[in-house]
Amino acid sequence: MSKAASSEPICQVCKKQKSPHQGTIAEVIRPSLLEFIKKRMPEWDGKGFICLDDLGEFRKNYVKEVLQDEIGELSALDNEVIESLQQHEILSSDISKQFEKKLTFGERLSDQIASFGGSWRFIILFGAVLFSWIILNAIFLLNRGFDPYPFILLNLILSCLAAIQAPIIMMSQNRAEARDRWRAENDYKINLKAELEIRHLHEKIDHLLRRQYNRLFEIQQIQIELLEELGRKRES
Repeated sequence: MSKAASSEPICQVCKKQKSPHQGTIAEVIRPSLLEFIKKRMPEWDGKGFICLDDLGEFRKNYVKEVLQDEIGELSALDNEVIESLQQHEILSSDISKQFEKKLTFGERLSDQIASFGGSWRFIILFGAVLFSWIILNAIFLLNRGFDPYPFILLNLILSCLAAIQAPIIMMSQNRAEARDRWRAENDYKINLKAELEIRHLHEKIDHLLRRQYNRLFEIQQIQIELLEELGRKRES
């Protein structure tokens, strides 16, 4: 156990022993982030092992500084995206299900009434009731029924129905607007995080490709030196 513990690398930032799976070497960190870490820690030479906790903290501060330079003051949504980058959280979620869970019984009822009031079924049913009312009082009851022409009771009922239906529809529209605003905020957070992650991947891939190219160039130089040395030995 002591040998295994002593073989664990030490983080150059927090000076604690960490498992190799809990960190990475500084050479694979993209240059822009590495320069940012060096500015925050001038005593560090930019080499060695760094744990993921410290790297995530530096990455969060680096992204915050970049966003402040690009878009100015950060909003609460921007800070939430930055925190998700550090914690490696998933921002995408089903907005509709989350929104439906917060609705009260009255709000659900108003949505159903508004949905029914804006359908062809309501128009056909309402038209059938309206014509039946008029035909019953004007024709069958010879205009001597419970609501003779000009159908004052019918006008009163229609006015009451319109007065009640209008605020119910407005409540449903307000909730639809709130749902759309919540969905737009969630889309913005996802798009911003995706853009930052893609930028991070591009920089990291370019950095790894440059390192690989430099290593291949060094190997090629060593091979050339060996061939020249073998050539000199044969000539001698």
